[in-house]
Amino acid sequence: MSREQRLTAVLLLNLALVAALIVVGLAAHSLAVFAAGADYLADAAAIGVSLLAIWLASRPPTASRPQGYPRATTIAALVNAGWLLILNIVIAAAAIQHLAAGVHRVEGLPVLIVSAVAAVVMLAGALILGGDSDDDDHERADGDELNVKAVLLDTAADAAAAAGVAVSGAIILAVGGAYWLDPAVALLIALVVGYHTLKLLRKIAAALR
Repeated sequence: MSREQRLTAVLLLNLALVAALIVVGLAAHSLAVFAAGADYLADAAAIGVSLLAIWLASRPPTASRPQGYPRATTIAALVNAGWLLILNIVIAAAAIQHLAAGVHRVEGLPVLIVSAVAAVVMLAGALILGGDSDDDDHERADGDELNVKAVLLDTAADAAAAAGVAVSGAIILAVGGAYWLDPAVALLIALVVGYHTLKLLRKIAAALR
């Protein structure tokens, strides 16, 4: 599969999950599930940016742009990673607010089911992107590679986040309480993803220089 086909497949997976996660998040009063739904919606937009950048980078030079768009995919990677960092800061702030103000009841069963499904789907998406074989040198930090890495990081983070939320849902369901786990898991995931996003942003900045 080409990069475009891989990204399109992951785009469709994201869109298929968005509505379900947002509805269940609202119904189950789960910040973690609702945040995941918003994250997937942002991911869909990010993948759209990536596909546009790849299309621009592949266009032949013109009189007005004799060099074409050589940095389009690198800039797309910067946009995607930057948006992911901002989103995780917002989620972390919301989680801290929930923990400080006191957590309301969270319905464990729907959180467990929808998050487990989301984890499997996003893991499949990460495997699709991780199987990218368009370039022989996978360590090469060119714009295309960074662009796909940005989306891959986001997708892998989504899989890990959904798995964490599913575990918290299972514990909440089993003990009939411990609702603080929902925002605590959201905060932990936001911190971990934010750390890895900062590392990716440093690579992107180096490529742009």
